[in-house]
Amino acid sequence: MHLCDSLKEENAQIRRAVSQKESQILTMEASLKELSAKYENLKLAQGFSLSEEDRKTAKLRYTKLVREIDKCIALLNE
Repeated sequence: MHLCDSLKEENAQIRRAVSQKESQILTMEASLKELSAKYENLKLAQGFSLSEEDRKTAKLRYTKLVREIDKCIALLNE
C-alpha cells in the first residue's frame, strides 16, 4: 500500500513537471514568434540604409509586396 501511495505521488510530481514544461514551451514559442516578427521588421528597416543597388532591390521587393497586397484586397472585394 505504501508503494502505491509513493507511486501516486511520483506520478503527480511528474504530471506537474510536464505541465510546467508545456507552459514554458508555449511561452518560448510566443517569444520566438515575436522575435521573428522583429527580425523581419529589422530586415525591412535595413533596406533603407543600404547601398544604391541594394536599395533598388529592396524597392523592387517592396513594390512586389504592395502588388500582392493589392491583389489580395481585390480578391476580398469580389
